[in-house]
Formats: sequence, C-alpha cells, structure tokens
Amino acid sequence: MATVNLKNSQMVKPAETTWTGTVALSEWDQIGTITHVPTIYFYKKSLKLDSGSVLDTLKDSLSRALVHFYPLAGRLRWIGNGRLELDCNAKGVRLIEAESQTKLESLGDFTPSPEYELLVPSVDYTIPIEEIPLLLVQVTRFQCGGISLSFTISHAIVDGQSALHFISEWARIARGEPLSVAPFLDRRVLRAGEPVVGSLEESDDHNHEEFNHPPLLLGQSNNLEERKKKTIVAMLKLSKFQVEKLKNMANESKNAGYTRPFSRYETVTGHVWRCACKARGHMPQQPTALGVCVDSRSRIKPALPLGYFGNATLDVIAISCTGELVSKPLGYAVSKIREAIMAVTSEFIKSGIEFLKKQPSLTKFQDIHALGGTEGPFYGNPNLGVVSWLTLPIYGLDFGWGKEVYMGPGTHDFDGDSLILQNPNEDGGLILALCLQVGHMEAFKKYFYEDIM
Repeated sequence: MATVNLKNSQMVKPAETTWTGTVALSEWDQIGTITHVPTIYFYKKSLKLDSGSVLDTLKDSLSRALVHFYPLAGRLRWIGNGRLELDCNAKGVRLIEAESQTKLESLGDFTPSPEYELLVPSVDYTIPIEEIPLLLVQVTRFQCGGISLSFTISHAIVDGQSALHFISEWARIARGEPLSVAPFLDRRVLRAGEPVVGSLEESDDHNHEEFNHPPLLLGQSNNLEERKKKTIVAMLKLSKFQVEKLKNMANESKNAGYTRPFSRYETVTGHVWRCACKARGHMPQQPTALGVCVDSRSRIKPALPLGYFGNATLDVIAISCTGELVSKPLGYAVSKIREAIMAVTSEFIKSGIEFLKKQPSLTKFQDIHALGGTEGPFYGNPNLGVVSWLTLPIYGLDFGWGKEVYMGPGTHDFDGDSLILQNPNEDGGLILALCLQVGHMEAFKKYFYEDIM
C-alpha cells in the first residue's frame, strides 16, 4: 500500500451541553482489555461519496450522537489500586482525515495486514490516560474514490454490543433518522462504585478460574519468549456445508446429559481449539485454556435494561490437556466449552463482581500493563481465545452513502486471538479471523480443513 497521508485531525465535541461529572465504572469495565479495539469498514466509490461532504456529514452527525452517548466524549483516570473512573468532561473524540494514493482493489480480499495500521487510528499509551480520547475515528479517501472508515474505541467504556449500538445510532443520525434505542448509562445496575458486601476471607461456591494465571508451556516459568515470536493473521472461511458437518460431528459424540444440540459457536470453537493444539505441536500432557466471552445482559437477574451502555460481557475459560482434546471426538472439546458457558448464571456473575471488588488491586487483570511486560494477556501458546461476533449487528453500516463492501476487525496481533463472524457473502457461512505465530499458521490451516473431511 502506498503511503497514507494524514491531512487533518480534530476533536469533535457533543453538539449540545451534556452532563459533566465523574462516573464509577463497573468491575467488568476495568478488567481484561482496557485498551482500544479497532474495526474497519470499506465503501466503494459512489455519487454520494463524490460530493466531498463525507467529512462534514460524519462530523456533524458524530457531534449530535455524542449528546446521547456523552460518556464517549470523556476521559478515563486512575484512582489508585489499579482502578479507573470516567470523567464526563466533554473533551471530545478524535476525528482524523487521511488520503491514500492506492485503490481499494489493491487490498485484495481485505485480509487484515500490517498495512491496516495506516488506516486505523493509533493510540499512544505512553501518554497519561487522562489525555487519551476514548474514541478515535479515521476516514481515509482512496485514489479510486472509495473510502475506509475505521473506529478504535476504549474497551474500558464499552463492549462489542455497546460499541455497535453507538456506531449504528450514529449512522442513523447521519441518515437523518431518529434514535432507535437510547443508551442506558447508569452502571450502578452492575454495582459500579458500590462497596464490597463481605470480607476478603469470605468466599462463595464459585471457582473463578478465569481470574487465575492461565497454563504455560511445560517447562516454562512465563510466556515472554512465546510472545516475542512473530504472528500473522488469516481469515479462514467455512461454508454452510462445512459448518453443518462440524455440528453433526460434535453432536454425534455429545454427552447424553445435554438436551440442546451444540451451537455453531460452540462447535467451531471446539474445532479451532483442537486444531491449534495440533498445529502448535503440544505434548499430550500439555494443559491448555480456551477463553470464551459470554454476554451477561440476559443472564443476570434482573436482566440489564435495553441499551445498557458499558461492559456486560465476561470471559470464562475451559481447560483441558492436549492429549484428551485431540484423541477424543470433537464433542469432547465442545462439551468443555458448553460447561464453561453454562456455568455463567446470575449468581456466578454477581460473585465474580464481588470477587473483583475484594481485590486489593485490579492491575494484574488488565491488558494495558501487559504491553511490553511479562504478565501478558491471556492469549498465547498454549492458550487461545475465540470471541463470537455472530450475533452483533456488524454489517450494513450506512451513513447515507450506502452499505460497506467489507467490514472486519482491525489489526489484532496477539497469538491465539480470534473472532468468529458471519460470512456476509454466504448465508450460513462463517469466517474465522485468527492470529497465530507464523510458525504455526500453515499447520493450523491444514488441520482446520482436513479434519472436517
């Protein structure tokens, strides 16, 4: 890709005066990924894109959207003990205008690559967190007349569901339509800012393994050497036929105790887990953990209000050893995933919140401290995480110039980090966006397709 030239950068603030003050964040907001998560959309040349008013439309509608979603215009700040709060100060979000000398066609099938870094706003985490915008947007115009529109949004403020709620409402405003669902901004429904109920010594019956250190490669005391190894991203497609075949394989060997068939997500994730173990060449006794992201919105009682704007997802883990995963039928791996998901009851969610409230510090549970450190994110050989975007409204984002020709995750470069998305070009087909070490990717692809046959 030719050089991307940054033409302009500006702060966009809410179009009207919004509430100001500090907001307590929930425990789910403050753990795991508290850095920014990127996504990118590409739009082909059209008459409406040619008008030159793209930036004005985006800027005007963004400022109006921020009136409703004003927490995004604020800033985070540390309050001690690895904890954060949100300062709703209307400082605004960053809007970047760029242009590229290349054409959309040169991007091929849009597989994420290092070149994407030029199309997605970068975030400098060396500056104080109080100065970092929670949302950065970049519009890049290509020589062919098409554009890319990328967002990088703070995961400490929103999860995927809430991020897409904001983006889709912003697009509605840009099209001249009214708000569909207003955001519910009160995080106290997840006990944000409330004190602990019991003492640190008191425990409940729930074993929150997701907060423990994940397994390491046998014989190693940390995963630093593994994390230094170069990674690569692949977008692997599964046809509807392949997905159905995997589901049949999993359900043929499923535990008789399960009445409901395994889902697409559970099945494909179990398949990915087994293939990763094989591709990484693990010894049979190697323990391995799989991170599963579960949405608590309807699982917690009472259910969270419609439009809850914040983090309501939590990561749980399934653990096994490579020997069992690869020697037993697919249904074994998938049943491990089902067990982890089924454990997420309202009581489990509430006890997880209480567990985190009792921690003297949340630092060890946050990815921002892992940037360049030895603690490391959860992912990485011998572990992986598979996040489902299957139910998120990620496609068909229209700001008034038509729908995108491609949407996908931005750059993600942690070994074992992966997403499952719908294939917009094939009903029932899926796409796995996977990051693995370069040395393991070809073997993974081989097992990924051969094991279905």
